[in-house]
Amino acid sequence: MAIRIVRLGTPRSPHEGLRIGTVRRPPRGVPKAEFAKQDWYDVWFPTLAPSLETMKQAQAATTPAQWNAFVRKYKAEMKGHDAQHALDLLAAMSRHSDFSVGCYCEDESHCHRSILRGLLADKGATLV
Repeated sequence: MAIRIVRLGTPRSPHEGLRIGTVRRPPRGVPKAEFAKQDWYDVWFPTLAPSLETMKQAQAATTPAQWNAFVRKYKAEMKGHDAQHALDLLAAMSRHSDFSVGCYCEDESHCHRSILRGLLADKGATLV
């Protein structure tokens, strides 16, 4: 059993399980009834998404220093009680269930999901 870190909107992997969207906003122009059918997500979980301000900082980052500033800010946001409880829950669930979490970004290395992967690993999550 494990968590997969995925790009939302891409075809699902076999045995991927429930897909959780850790994004600030739902996909634009997609009716809510189509989110799961079109491989966006089954459950929207913005608790683990960067704040709007932090998300804009990531999108504007063009240098390693700017990206590192985003990483620090996002990690600080993830130290809040709600985020810590969510990370603990997902880490525990990963030992008993297959599911995935993801975001829309094309490049995981320049996306909050790369940091989320590390935060989940730090909590002892089983990752694919």
